[in-house]
Amino acid sequence: MKNLFQASRVLLLDMASTLLFLAAYVLTGNLFLAVALGMALGIGQIAWHFAHKQPVEALQWLSVLIILVSGTATFLTDDPLFVMLKPTVIYIVVGVVMLKRGWMNRYLPPIAQATVPDLGITFGYIWAGLMFFSAVLNVALALSLDATTWAAVKSVWAIGSKIGLFLIQYAIMKSTGIRRARAMMASA
Repeated sequence: MKNLFQASRVLLLDMASTLLFLAAYVLTGNLFLAVALGMALGIGQIAWHFAHKQPVEALQWLSVLIILVSGTATFLTDDPLFVMLKPTVIYIVVGVVMLKRGWMNRYLPPIAQATVPDLGITFGYIWAGLMFFSAVLNVALALSLDATTWAAVKSVWAIGSKIGLFLIQYAIMKSTGIRRARAMMASA
């Protein structure tokens, strides 16, 4: 259970800006406030890493870059359709970054790195696939729904799909890791 919470914590920290944006937008309906809060949190997270002399991973850099570029574009365009289509580009960029073999290693505890590194690589590609599917889904939603309905559906999908895949991945990696660890002990 400790490993689940550790992996969840890292994932939630990487998604914090997006989650804050979604929560602020759903609660206030104020797009500009939600974007500003997401941007501020993204910058704050990177600053915290620098202040504590901790490395900033590629997905963290990508996340803050996307937040800054898309947030600035949101302020400049003030176009609801642009705002609704913007996540499509983000999903595609993140999906491309997730195609890097082994990107998920940062999220795996040492025991998983020792027993199921192959599944970490496989699930890295599955996560990329989820991002590409989410991009296509977002285009369909943005072109067929009004902004308020889009925000609600998008929020449920964005959070639910990631939590769902995370739990599936955790269950498969945990059960496979236990089975492999027992086999290793039995053969030793």
